[in-house]
Amino acid sequence: MRKESKKFLKEYLNNASPTGHEHSGQQIWLDYIKPFTDDYIVDTYGTAVGVINPGKDYKVVIEAHADEIAWLVNYITPEGYIYVIRNGGSDHQIAPSMRVNIHGDKGIVKGLFGWPAIHVREPGKEEAPTLKNIFIDCGAKNKEEVLEMGIQVGSVITFVDEMMELNDTFVVGRALDNRIGGFMIAEVARHLKENKKKLPFTLYVVNSVQEEIGLRGAEMISRRLKPDVAIITDVTHDTTSPMYNKKEQGDIACGKGPTLTIGAAVHNNVFKMLVDVAEKNKIPYQRHATSRSTGTDTDMFAYSAEGVASALISLPLKYMHTTVETVHKDDIENVIKLMYETLLQLKTGHDFRSVSYTHLTLPTNREV
Repeated sequence: MRKESKKFLKEYLNNASPTGHEHSGQQIWLDYIKPFTDDYIVDTYGTAVGVINPGKDYKVVIEAHADEIAWLVNYITPEGYIYVIRNGGSDHQIAPSMRVNIHGDKGIVKGLFGWPAIHVREPGKEEAPTLKNIFIDCGAKNKEEVLEMGIQVGSVITFVDEMMELNDTFVVGRALDNRIGGFMIAEVARHLKENKKKLPFTLYVVNSVQEEIGLRGAEMISRRLKPDVAIITDVTHDTTSPMYNKKEQGDIACGKGPTLTIGAAVHNNVFKMLVDVAEKNKIPYQRHATSRSTGTDTDMFAYSAEGVASALISLPLKYMHTTVETVHKDDIENVIKLMYETLLQLKTGHDFRSVSYTHLTLPTNREV
């Protein structure tokens, strides 16, 4: 990874960008991709789009989501302790003893998730952390002092954790789901610009908001852009780490390449195109099967408007929705390469339909 790219990734990951409050992260992302794009779009709720070769009839999307899971202040006790609700799929089991930033009206306030000491917990009858009993201590002596700090019901809370590298092989941090996707699509745009590649279609490099609470950013921007093709990138579980069941979750590992998803929302012909590109360019890849939905922004793009030919390239990741989400550096580079090479071979006007008028056997008058 080049020095400038790593600097961007670190700044982008270390910045808090919780669901519904993605603006600061989106500004960092837009500032980075500006030299590689011709124009940009920011919609009402904050989805950011870099536009390359605008004005063409055929439109292609590469997409990731910008938001991260977080917490919201729900109740402040008279003694000054704070109880929370989830903002997205935050994991209550990892909360105790974690340090947090509370994003209040007067700026960031430091806090922590407290927990009773082991000395006072009765063996065999210990309570497990739940959403009902985890709480935050911000050092206030009462509710009034909490309010004076600028903390209100609805204030957003994020964990205090920063990017690091593990064994010079893995990138580790919170919010790799899915700001690593935003990094990868930005790098695709950079490669196109620096290699002086001219696409025959309009490319939208989309960094959507509000994925973690129901794919809402993708829902809005897909209706606005109305693309012909959408290639989505997100993360998926490394099932080789402990406590996974491969019979249920499949066999996926960090370091073995991007994961290509097979399922109803993934268009068969776009999937086949990705496989062909991977094999032609000797890019390692894995397969993952889904049923009703992928659980990613792919679903929103696929079923928007009259339907968009869509596919999903996933990055294998360990420890999803924790502060130590972990991905392999080689997988990052191979996702970037797969998306880049796919765009280079894609022709304007490509029709991904499996059935067309010319392939149908029309009935004769007698058969009618």
